[in-house]
Amino acid sequence: MSAKLLTTISALALSASAAAADYSLTILHTNDFHARFEPVSKYDSGCSEEDNTEGKCFGGSARLVTAIAEARARSNNSILVDGGDQFQGSLFYTYYKGKLAAEMMNKVGYDAMTVGNHEFDDGPEVLRGFMDAVNFPVLLSNADVSGEEILKDKLAKSTVIERGGEKLGLIGLTPQDTDELASPGPNVIFTDPVGAVQSEVDKLTEMGVNKIIVLSHSGYGVDQKVAAETTGVDVIVGGHTNTLLSNTNERAQGPYPTMVGNTAIVQAYAYGKFLGELNVTFNDAGEITKAVGEPVSIDAAVAEDADTKARIAEAAVPLDEIRNKVVAETAAAVEGDRTVCRVEECSMGNLVADAMLDRVKDQGITIAISNSGGLRASIDQGEVTMGEVLSVLPFQNTLSTFQVSGQTVIDALENGVSQVEEVAGRFPQVAGLKYTWDSSIAAGEKRVTEVLVAKDGGFEPIDPAATYGLVSNNYVRGGGDGYKMFRDAENAYDFGPDVADVLAEYLAKSGAYQPYTDGRITRK
Repeated sequence: MSAKLLTTISALALSASAAAADYSLTILHTNDFHARFEPVSKYDSGCSEEDNTEGKCFGGSARLVTAIAEARARSNNSILVDGGDQFQGSLFYTYYKGKLAAEMMNKVGYDAMTVGNHEFDDGPEVLRGFMDAVNFPVLLSNADVSGEEILKDKLAKSTVIERGGEKLGLIGLTPQDTDELASPGPNVIFTDPVGAVQSEVDKLTEMGVNKIIVLSHSGYGVDQKVAAETTGVDVIVGGHTNTLLSNTNERAQGPYPTMVGNTAIVQAYAYGKFLGELNVTFNDAGEITKAVGEPVSIDAAVAEDADTKARIAEAAVPLDEIRNKVVAETAAAVEGDRTVCRVEECSMGNLVADAMLDRVKDQGITIAISNSGGLRASIDQGEVTMGEVLSVLPFQNTLSTFQVSGQTVIDALENGVSQVEEVAGRFPQVAGLKYTWDSSIAAGEKRVTEVLVAKDGGFEPIDPAATYGLVSNNYVRGGGDGYKMFRDAENAYDFGPDVADVLAEYLAKSGAYQPYTDGRITRK
């Protein structure tokens, strides 16, 4: 055999070896499901069985089961992960807490998830119960849980799973301000995401793991920061900001995947409307050589799995009497989309703030402030059921009344507009006042340029030294969404009726409610 032939054979062998070393993985992912076990409308609220039959609905566990099975069939090597916030958002969570989420996630076979801020809504106890019920790891790297007995031996920062003969490192991440967004209790301390992720990457790398996926519930902006400021992260599966990333959908906020250096970032909106499907190829060194994909729309074209549909219907039986009750009527759709209500005045914000103020106006309360993060859906035109109201206001927050100075009101509004660029839930919808803010001014540098309060049928400038009566919800009054200035309010009463009941009763006495905006919030 000639030397030339031997050289050729050796080169072919090396080429074949290199090709064999490539590792392909399909990452299927969901985020911000928020207990939407049943299909939802285009407004992210409840969708009737009649509309579902007519093909007007999206998502729901029964469709998701089918979509996941079909996606797995397209790949010979896949994982299924979740970016957090399975909890909260419908009567299913109110009634079952995390039990039904655990059942459905076990049914489809998730490999891991991260803790979202809403997983802490009912404290560490409910989160622990959920973790005990699921057949997969729940992860959180940027929190010190050593002082919380319920979680310290259960909640891991990262884990390693094997798939297709290779080890994959998975790391969890949640918002650093979860102590403001939820109710984790005093014993869980949240830390900087960049340092937390890098620490876990270093540990995994020392273990010989060179394919690392972060399951992040920290939002699209933070994910890009983590990707830019860490080394060794290959993929970030996101959540929290309900961001649609896509190469084909005109509503997308960025490409799928969004590449930052060599890190691929993905997110698939929310409420089970999409199943993320990212196909990644790694070389033998664990470096991404290819990352392509597109979220799968979970629309009427996806068949509902019959067994799952029946199980959800069974679980819904105790809820039906409550949510099917028609409580009101609207003359037009009420806009509650987060992309609107978290950056500007919206008709749902006006409705909720008006309803709260109307309820307590005879108590000397003249101002209402509602955090937009508490508004979780729109309402379509026509009959309004209690179920739809609860989709808008699912958190069981109670009405809170209190007194603060005019300066505190100004400080609260300043907090409210401090994170508009991140589309954060602290943006304030209001009643009984008007305010103007300037987006060209840096956050915390007096963005709020004018505040007027209602008086005698008109408006006058707020007096920083005067005392005003406010109404909000107990979450905001307790300092949630950064409203810490309300914690020391005078004459605070946090045990009023459920805000959802207040809204339902307000709508009921309004006839066919006509949604509106009236310029109470102005952006320069």
